[in-house]
Amino acid sequence: MPPFPDPVPVRAWRRRRGAAWALVALLATPLVAAASPSPAPAEDAAFLDALTWGASPSSFAELRAKGRERWLREQLHPGAPTLLPAPVRATLDVTVPKEGLVGRVAYFDALGLAANQEPDPIARKNAHQAIQAFLNAESREAASGMILRALYAPDQLRERLTWFWFNRFNVHPGKSTIRAEIGDYVDTAIRPHALGRFRDLLGASLRHPAMLRYLDNTANAAGRLNENYAREIMERHTMGVGSGYTQADVEALARILTGVGVARPRETLVVRPEHRAGLVRDGLFQFNPDRHDDGDKLFLGHTIRGRGFQEVEEALDLIARDPATARNVTGSLAAYYLGHRPDEALATRLAEVFTQTDGDIAAIMDALVHSPAFAASYAGQFKDPMRFVLSALRMAYDGRVILNTGPALGWLNRLGQGLFARTTPDGYPLDRAAWTGPGQLAMRFEVARQIGSGPGGLFKPAGGDSPDEPAFPLIANGLFFSTLEAGLSEATRSTLAQAISPQDWNTLYLASPEFTR
Repeated sequence: MPPFPDPVPVRAWRRRRGAAWALVALLATPLVAAASPSPAPAEDAAFLDALTWGASPSSFAELRAKGRERWLREQLHPGAPTLLPAPVRATLDVTVPKEGLVGRVAYFDALGLAANQEPDPIARKNAHQAIQAFLNAESREAASGMILRALYAPDQLRERLTWFWFNRFNVHPGKSTIRAEIGDYVDTAIRPHALGRFRDLLGASLRHPAMLRYLDNTANAAGRLNENYAREIMERHTMGVGSGYTQADVEALARILTGVGVARPRETLVVRPEHRAGLVRDGLFQFNPDRHDDGDKLFLGHTIRGRGFQEVEEALDLIARDPATARNVTGSLAAYYLGHRPDEALATRLAEVFTQTDGDIAAIMDALVHSPAFAASYAGQFKDPMRFVLSALRMAYDGRVILNTGPALGWLNRLGQGLFARTTPDGYPLDRAAWTGPGQLAMRFEVARQIGSGPGGLFKPAGGDSPDEPAFPLIANGLFFSTLEAGLSEATRSTLAQAISPQDWNTLYLASPEFTR
């Protein structure tokens, strides 16, 4: 490790902020690669960093031991969710409710009913405040679980894609009981399909109450159309704006989706005798044929005969297999991993793979990763806040499991990409420009300082009075000295040489162009 002096007070660090702001300026300029060609280990480290939530000494050693192709094959086809480290499993066992989604929502419904029946106004107000506190806790625990899986799950590619697909099929927990449902939405509608068929992912999101509540399809009924969900399916989830569908197609899809909604837990739904065979119930999902528009619809040039929930399945098949969906979905996926939209040749190739494999996401990713554009993209990428924070923690603490995700969630909020905090259906932007403004870079430097200076509450059990467990971010580690150091530019080397303590060095490295891109 560099011969740093003992740590100095913060005021000494502030006298050296010139080096810090020099790095902020470097972040806004193109990264110039080192003069000598990158050795194979450096290429593997960049490959690993581009596909996971961040290279760490242990994950790098695993990739080198298995070889790139075997590692990639296992990541693309991981099977069932892989085993998390025991401390992570213990934490998730505490935070993940055992009663399941139906039981959880039934519990909150019962609390709400009891609160509404409370005769005393002050007691009623306090009861509703308590319910809101419980719901907030549910959302925080879901976010905590997602952070822990992102940091420690061996199936890193699936976890990266889980976040990408959640962002594409975004829901916000501020409406109804979505705060109690959002963790289940990620765990049952998104993660299991993150490397599967796109059509299955689309269908799973449609059948989840979090999506149906968020985009108001619970209010969509024959004679009282609500187009919100139909519009977002076509505009955001599948075909994309300007792809050729019309307002009439949106209205037709909204009519097809009438009756698709959310059941009240343990409620027996009474429908007209002639519609009983068409009733669909699955957990909290329901298709109520009494609320459905039974007329025929013309959708994307196809006549869909009125026949209940089968109309929904047919419409999803049409959208998922439309050439516009193939192009839009694969283009967004490529942009997420390349840092820019793919060129015409790659866009066409990925859309072809989508069509030929019926939307097999693993096959699309395999084609993307093996394209020349993927390897060429390493130096030009820029980590969004999620990648920045999580990659810093993976590098700093490797496999040591944090006890409190609160600081990480706070850093993401400060950087403008709070987990489950995007209120609009479009999800967070994927383009570099959204995360490279002067204010963003200054805040990123401050977050780098907090991560690099010490545990900052990461190893203090949440909700307890115990002090932080002893910990220090080991960023100048074996991976850095053996592989990463050789790729530093002269400007970054010069800036790191001005560090006055290990904490300063950590901060400057985490804020460097090489780490943030």
